[in-house]
Amino acid sequence: MRGCGRSWLVALPDCAAAGDAVGRVLGRGCHVVPHASGRPWLVGCWDGDELVLTGSGRVRLAVLGLCSLGGDELARRSVAVSRPQEVEAVLDGAAGSFAVLASVDGETYARGSAFGARRLYHARMGGVTVVADRARTLAHLTGATADPAVLAALLAGPGVPYPLGEAVAWQGVESIGPGRALLVDADGVGRSRVWWRAPEPVLPLKQGATALRHALCEAVAVRVRTGQVWGADVSGGTDSTSVAFLAAEAGARLVAATLHWANPNNQDHRYARQAVDALGVPHLTFPSDRVPGHFDGLHLRLEPGDGPSLGIRDRLQQEHMTELLREHGAVARFSGHGGDHAVIPPPGYVHGLARRRPLLALRHTTGYRARSRWPLASAARLLTDMGSYPSWLNAQARLLGSPRTALGRPPVGWGPPVTLPTWAGDHARDLVAGLLRDAAENGDGPLAAERGHHARVEQATQAGRGACGITAAHGPDRGGLPIHMPFCDDAVLEACLAVRPEDAASPWVYKPLLAEAMRGLVPDAILERTTKDHCGDEWHSGLVANRHTLAAFATDSHLAAIGLADPGALRRALISPALLTGGAAELEHTLAAEAWLRDIAAHPEPAYLKVHRHEPDPVP
Repeated sequence: MRGCGRSWLVALPDCAAAGDAVGRVLGRGCHVVPHASGRPWLVGCWDGDELVLTGSGRVRLAVLGLCSLGGDELARRSVAVSRPQEVEAVLDGAAGSFAVLASVDGETYARGSAFGARRLYHARMGGVTVVADRARTLAHLTGATADPAVLAALLAGPGVPYPLGEAVAWQGVESIGPGRALLVDADGVGRSRVWWRAPEPVLPLKQGATALRHALCEAVAVRVRTGQVWGADVSGGTDSTSVAFLAAEAGARLVAATLHWANPNNQDHRYARQAVDALGVPHLTFPSDRVPGHFDGLHLRLEPGDGPSLGIRDRLQQEHMTELLREHGAVARFSGHGGDHAVIPPPGYVHGLARRRPLLALRHTTGYRARSRWPLASAARLLTDMGSYPSWLNAQARLLGSPRTALGRPPVGWGPPVTLPTWAGDHARDLVAGLLRDAAENGDGPLAAERGHHARVEQATQAGRGACGITAAHGPDRGGLPIHMPFCDDAVLEACLAVRPEDAASPWVYKPLLAEAMRGLVPDAILERTTKDHCGDEWHSGLVANRHTLAAFATDSHLAAIGLADPGALRRALISPALLTGGAAELEHTLAAEAWLRDIAAHPEPAYLKVHRHEPDPVP
């Protein structure tokens, strides 16, 4: 099945009490797969190429997505399963990006990928716990509405700390979080358990680079069939370029695609040309003044996804590129998304390094101070702060109403400061503060004991969430090509996390881990690049070009209607984006939330939840 396309799937518990939930779902699916007991287990619509279904006796196993293990191998391994937790042994060593559902002797087991590129959700329906691959499916079936507190947190941008970033924008619907699985017992009661933990960062650079290259090779190879035509985003950066060279090595016939930004100082297109010349493949270039602009089509109301999506920024631009890639025969598209998140540890690693190798930590901190102009006092606090994660969350709740921290300062504590935009209303601040305090009091604690490693794992989950969002915004459901982001595969992110942060990051070398991993495959001139460009000019010009739509957003803002935005302040920001001080993301997340609420109002019922005639699906 295509996990973020028009397909959908619901997993029902194996109990008589699920009758009400079965009644709500059964008539809408074109496939029904039973538990061993004969009760409905999986109901939905999907294509067979992305769901592998197997079973043996009291065991049923479904792998959703891309997995290097075929049905025969999964069936052979699943014979030994006697308890739900043992399903993970069946998948040991598998490459790809996938979620897992299993029915084992009356119990249901469900989990997404470790970092969220493949996600599963759950909710109570008719008194039992039900799992689905789309939050919106559960929201519609349970009558859930948008959650104002989660939307308020989303206004803070990508920097909201764990676990706030995992919250679902529908009330009563929850995500099965990173590294966690859900077990639903024979009474329909779900309970969470850990199935994956981050590896300790102990590998030196060369050993870690070898493991990363192996993981990336497998991640690309599992997707490619020799001779297939693939589009490849070749931006000029090392991430997308590395994926393109790996795809060519795996046997793909590539068509490279490069966006050429207008700023004359932007060097991306020069590095992209070097990469394409070395690859010897067709090259499609898209000057930014000859493609739809950023935020074009913002007035169009689409089927809403599981939550707000930053895909609104370049949706029409990507559709234009997709059309030309299709004309050149591309069946899918590679992206380097997630590379930055995977291979660059956040600078907070110097805190833990100071306890292990104080002189090296001081040297790295001095380097970051020189490069990013950190104030001496902030750098000192970064090294010496000893507060716990709950105390840091509580501090963020108290400081929400304070002025923004100056740009360029290091993240003191467990992560970047949580800040809301100036147009966020008092109600939004109260809601976010409540979420932070609740996470401090009732949360599971950090993702790792050492704060630098916690930040790396959190950054990896941000890559996974972003990958799922990109798939939803630009995938086949929206007229695009399937987009594959190998850097967001579990095995690749895990390989990066296993490397010592002082080896994977450096104030003086750009992406040393990836450069070492790709040495001998990607041209040295690209691996040694030290700059990173952006499309800030296009971002601002897109806002100006669409000012009439933005003014209309301000006039009848849905965010303002539910008390999350001050109408006057929001209007000033929307019609005068040049006055923004917080960078592009400050406004972009607000626009995504506003557009999502408007999409829900325009499309209150999911178009994909239709009534179907079906026949029960056999289990191989």
